[in-house]
Order: sequence, then structure tokens, then C-alpha cells
Amino acid sequence: MIKQHAKRFPGFILVSILVSAVIVVPLSAKEPLETPPDLISFMARVMKAFQVPGVSLALVHDGHAVLTEGFGLLKMGEPTPVNAQTLFCIASNSKAFTATALALLVEGGKIEWDAPVIDYLPWFQMWDPYVTRELTVRDLLVHRSGLGLGAGDLLWWPASSYTRKEIARRLRFIPPATSFRSAYAYDNVLYLIAAEVIEAVNGQTWEDFVSTHILERVGMAGSSVYLSTVSKAANFATPHAEIEGVVRPVKAFDSDNTNPAGGICSNAEDMAKWLLVHLNKGQLPDGSRLFSEKSSRELTTIVTPMPIGDPPTELQAQRMNFRGYGLGLNIHDYRGKKVVTHTGGLPGFLSKLTMIPELKLGVMVLTNQESGAAFSAITYHILDHYLGTTETDWVDAYTKYLARQRSAIADIEENTAAARNAASQPSLPLEGYAGTYTDSWYGDIDILHENGKLVMRFTRTPSLIGDLEHWQYDTFVVRWHDRELRADAFVTFALNPDGTIVQAKMQPASPAVDFSFDFQDLLLKPALKRPE
Repeated sequence: MIKQHAKRFPGFILVSILVSAVIVVPLSAKEPLETPPDLISFMARVMKAFQVPGVSLALVHDGHAVLTEGFGLLKMGEPTPVNAQTLFCIASNSKAFTATALALLVEGGKIEWDAPVIDYLPWFQMWDPYVTRELTVRDLLVHRSGLGLGAGDLLWWPASSYTRKEIARRLRFIPPATSFRSAYAYDNVLYLIAAEVIEAVNGQTWEDFVSTHILERVGMAGSSVYLSTVSKAANFATPHAEIEGVVRPVKAFDSDNTNPAGGICSNAEDMAKWLLVHLNKGQLPDGSRLFSEKSSRELTTIVTPMPIGDPPTELQAQRMNFRGYGLGLNIHDYRGKKVVTHTGGLPGFLSKLTMIPELKLGVMVLTNQESGAAFSAITYHILDHYLGTTETDWVDAYTKYLARQRSAIADIEENTAAARNAASQPSLPLEGYAGTYTDSWYGDIDILHENGKLVMRFTRTPSLIGDLEHWQYDTFVVRWHDRELRADAFVTFALNPDGTIVQAKMQPASPAVDFSFDFQDLLLKPALKRPE
């Protein structure tokens, strides 16, 4: 859900590495399973290089849990270590649970993958009536609906006062970015529709269904499906992020609206069990099945092709020959092997799940800092060990790549500032921009004139309140009061010939702003004044 935030670091923070108990299950007494021989020192190096306070790691191979292990700290500056039971938010790695839940309903004859969603939700609508008629259950999971990247995320991100059902009903007002099934564009909101399908056909909420039909059967007793309650757990990793150049603790995201797309929190021990079930094609340790081999193939077969570009110079070993999205999972190749994977991100948490089915190998990396470089370096280091190669130093590769990426973003921000005409003046007095504006899918946004300045307030999103500073001409930049958002945005007003405002548009002020802040999709028009 959240992409990597690339900003300049003022320097590295030394991280204490504390290691919890290791679970090692041998193939036989004479043939123990092996981890990379330098794993402990490598983890320490990763955490120092990318300023990650805590990591939990699950590694499974050939039907066994090789290890579930914690590294580092629950919270910077405090001594409590991460262990194999420490809870981390897995964010968009929850999508595979939603896909699996739908697979169970398909096996039970309650839904069909390629039946229209309106067969189960007659009230459901998209912008285009044709898409409304043709969108299938499968389409809900594979990011090819025509919606743009992250479209509609502002309905729940940051936490809003909308209910999940209200969000679902507002999708009809979001215009498409491309034609139906013509392009890949990652979305979250259609997973909320998948949850509505589950409830409609089975009478259980997504939370109840996933808890009883998946977590309980897999034995994931330590995991939670409620973002709203999990942060109160004693053994919960504190989220961290870089805020204005300093890595520090941040507030945990605690809205349940997005649970079906990213709301599960889990730990290394439970995620090892989840990996084993998928690598065993749905079979549970007692020989029964969570899902069938046919469902396993459905989940891990590409439905939506994804573009393949040249990897950055430092990451050439990751060059792909195929890449696409299955049902809640990404599929691509690495060094000649098929890889099934997904990442997840919420404020202060990033995670990465990776499986190589041919090797019966699975890796889950949970972190309490927003460093995609960290979870990727760890994952590829382990994969390379099992593939018998040591040609890439992944810490060095990602360090160089991030330095170049941060420099590129800084250059864009500097060029934007240099092009600004700071001497220009707004066309209207500040109070002329004040009023209530309405977007067709988000709703009302207030711009208030208070104490000689303008303040923007999203009426359904309490944390989206900030000061409007004049940038140039009729463009302002909104500086959110909550600096943890890291999502300042430009607001540009368009005027009628008589000087009244016809509309306002927004766009992120930096390429580092997370894609779920889909400000660019808003079209703000002055609200009609009601007759007195």
C-alpha cells in the first residue's frame, strides 16, 4: 500500500541487535537444514545501513520451519527485543488472505471467479455502466479495472469517518484512468468490495470469515485481523519512519476500513505456517486441506501482465523475463525460478513475502521501519544462499541505489522550487479563496480564512488539516499540521472571467509522497450555496 519513502538521511543510527530464540527443524538427524552462515552478522549490517530498529524473520524450506527469529528492538531507545511472537502489521500481504477467502467460497459453490460482482452485490456500481456489468470477482483482485494507481485511497487513507460500505458506494463517482482490463494499476479499494462479497454470500464480515476459516485452521493464533485493536498488544512492534530527516517512532494506523486490503498483523511464527500452507498447495500439517490444488494454481497464475523495465544498475541481478499479478500475489522470475511474492506497507511498517515453489522455499520479512531496501536485501541474500550464488552484495547494491534515488528526488524538488515565481501575487485577496469545495467522490473540503491565513480541512479525514502557503500565482502549497503524513500538496485555483473560482486541483508537492495520497484525482468545485 505504501511505497518506499526516499529522503535524505542525516546519518546512520546505530541499532542494537538482539536475537530471540531460533526454531530449527532438521530434515533428518544427519541432514540439518541450513541458513546462510553469515545470517546474524548480515542482519546486523542491514539494520545499521537502513536504520531499521526491529526485524522478524520466518524461513521455511522443504515442508519445515527452518527458523522464526527476531532481531533488534520493539522501539528505538528501549531495551525490549523483537522475538518470533512480536506482532507487525503485514499491510498489503493481507491481500492474499482475502484472495484465499474468496477461493474457499468458490470451492464451496457460493461464488464463481468469473461471475459478475453484481450477481452478489446488486447495488455495486463503477463509473462506466459497462464495467459495472462486466467486472467479475476475479477482477476485484488483479488491478485491471481501469482505476488509476491508488484511486479512491483518500476515502480511507488517512483514517476517515466513512464506513466501509460508504466507501464502496462512492466508487461509482471515480472516473477511470484507462479502459477496462487494458492496463495494470495497483488499487486497494476493490479489495473492500471483495470483503462485501464475502459478507453478502456467507453472512460473516471479512474479519470473522478470515479469522474462523483461515487463521484458526492454519493455527495462526497470534495474528489479528483488526488494525484498531492490535497496537494495544504488549508485544507489538512500534512503527518507525523517517520524519524530516530523522528516523523516529510514528503513530500506528488503526482504521479498520482497510482490513481486507491491508489490515492483518502477524508474527514470524504464524507467517511461517502461512508460507508452508501455500508451498504445500493448500495442505495443512494434519493432512487436511485449507484449499485445493486447483485453488493454489488460481492464486499463483498471472492474470494481469505487468510492465517489465530494466532494473537499476545496482540491481541488475533482478532482471525479469516475466512479471504479472495473480490473485493477491505477484509472480515473476528470479535467476531462472518462478517467484511468488508480495510486499506490504503501512506507516512505520514494511513487509515482504517471497516463495520459490520449485525449491519449496519461503521467506517472510517483517520490519518496523519503512525501508524497502532492508526487506529486499534480506530476502535476496537468503534466496541467493539457496540458489547457490553469492555474486551480489545486496546491502552495498541497495545503499548505492538509494543514494542515487534520493539525489534524483532532491533534484526534482530543487528544480521545482527554482522555477517558482516567488514575486508573483495571488489574483484574489486570501478570503476570496475561502469556502466549501466538493469533489464528486471524496465529498466536501473546507478552505477557511483564519487569523490572516488560509487553512484546508478535509471534512471526512481529521488528520488532513493544514495551512495554505502562497506558492506562485493562484497556486498554494498545503503544509499538513501532522508532519508524519509526509504528503504536502499543491493546490491550484482556476478563475472565471468575473474573478470567482471555477475549480481547484491538487497534486503532490514531491515524488516522495506516497501514491495512496491520490490528491491528483480530486476536482474541487465550489459547493452550491443553499438558499436561506
